[in-house]
Amino acid sequence: MATPQSVLLLGATGLVGGECLKLLCADDSWQRVITLTRRPLPAEGQHPKVENHAIDFDRAGDYREQISAGRVICALGTTIKKAGSQENFYKVDFTYAYELARIARENGAEHFLLVSSSGADARSRIFYSRVKGELEEALKTLGYPALSIFQPSLLLGDRRETRPGEDIAKFISGLFGFAIPARYKPVHARSVAAAIVQVARENRPGIRILESDEIRRIGAA
Repeated sequence: MATPQSVLLLGATGLVGGECLKLLCADDSWQRVITLTRRPLPAEGQHPKVENHAIDFDRAGDYREQISAGRVICALGTTIKKAGSQENFYKVDFTYAYELARIARENGAEHFLLVSSSGADARSRIFYSRVKGELEEALKTLGYPALSIFQPSLLLGDRRETRPGEDIAKFISGLFGFAIPARYKPVHARSVAAAIVQVARENRPGIRILESDEIRRIGAA
């Protein structure tokens, strides 16, 4: 059996991040699971192998010692509605993620695994897609030996907040799913998390882009 590894999980309280946390805690491949959150993890997120650090993400450099692990899973993300403005959205989805990735790489991290989005494109006219694409491009400049980018389409799962737009999209997908290409079909957050943990375990070098169809395949393995 391979030596247990350390992993840094960003976004542990979110939809995909929460599923990642459960899987990492249950997997003997991981000895330490370091989580960075705004507030201490709730009771259901606590586990003997979890090291939780509540930090101020605007001052990431102050927590350099905690931003250290062989592999980094980034499931940070918000919505413009929740963030309150495009500026705040950019800060969470780009600035925080990039700064933490940069510091982790400086501390020796070798594999960065990012939860991005289908349609991510730095040249997109859609603000959300453009920010996601800009982050993907920026991460490629940090020199990670392994960079895995997950681009799921519509995410399924139990969210704490309601998103009417997603509910409508899920309804339409249910009606016309037979006509939707596999790479654009909705994928459950649990499948995304399972794929992320599997890819982190494999630790294949190079840049890898995974869309919904491949995410679903790996997550079901």
